[in-house]
Amino acid sequence: MLPRSPSDPAFGYVLAHGAGAGMRHPFLETIAEALGERGAATLRYEFRYMEEHRNRPDPPAIAADRVREAVERARAEWPGLPLIAGGKSFGGRMTSTAQAERPLDGVVGLAFLGFPLHPPGKPSVTRADHLFQVDVPMLFLQGARDEFAQLDLLTGVCDKIGSRATLHLIEDGDHSFKVPKRTGKTAEQVMGELADTIVAWGTALIR
Repeated sequence: MLPRSPSDPAFGYVLAHGAGAGMRHPFLETIAEALGERGAATLRYEFRYMEEHRNRPDPPAIAADRVREAVERARAEWPGLPLIAGGKSFGGRMTSTAQAERPLDGVVGLAFLGFPLHPPGKPSVTRADHLFQVDVPMLFLQGARDEFAQLDLLTGVCDKIGSRATLHLIEDGDHSFKVPKRTGKTAEQVMGELADTIVAWGTALIR
């Protein structure tokens, strides 16, 4: 597990990776650095299948256990610090699965970096069923052209969840938050927008 913290963090973000890349993936390293520059601590960690160099992701029950281990490590690392949990794609969904089954100790909200609502080309909302059992606020950071989350379906899910759901769209962003050159936005600007949004949302939660 990789903890990273500024001198006086406002909160900690327990940050899981996506299905195909571990905690040292450049995306996670960059977002952790950006959050640290903005006063938030991060704890990156890996699911067991990634540690064991297996291709097939862990079943939800095993993944949820690892989420709980990471949250406990963050609580030990930063005693008394409010925590947000979540992560990229699969990691975010496994975090919400764990929270829906049993609240994560010390976690005041969940932040998803590209929630995988359905496989590409197979629109569905069944993966969102458990979100209605989550009893803490949720932040959905999503690319507007994410092939893993048809926008009208995701918007409908957030509307049904109600005030516990906040949706922030990266215009023209895909599942990895990459945007076309025609937008004029750089990857650094997109990452900055993601980090700014997490910090503003997280800070508002703990006030």
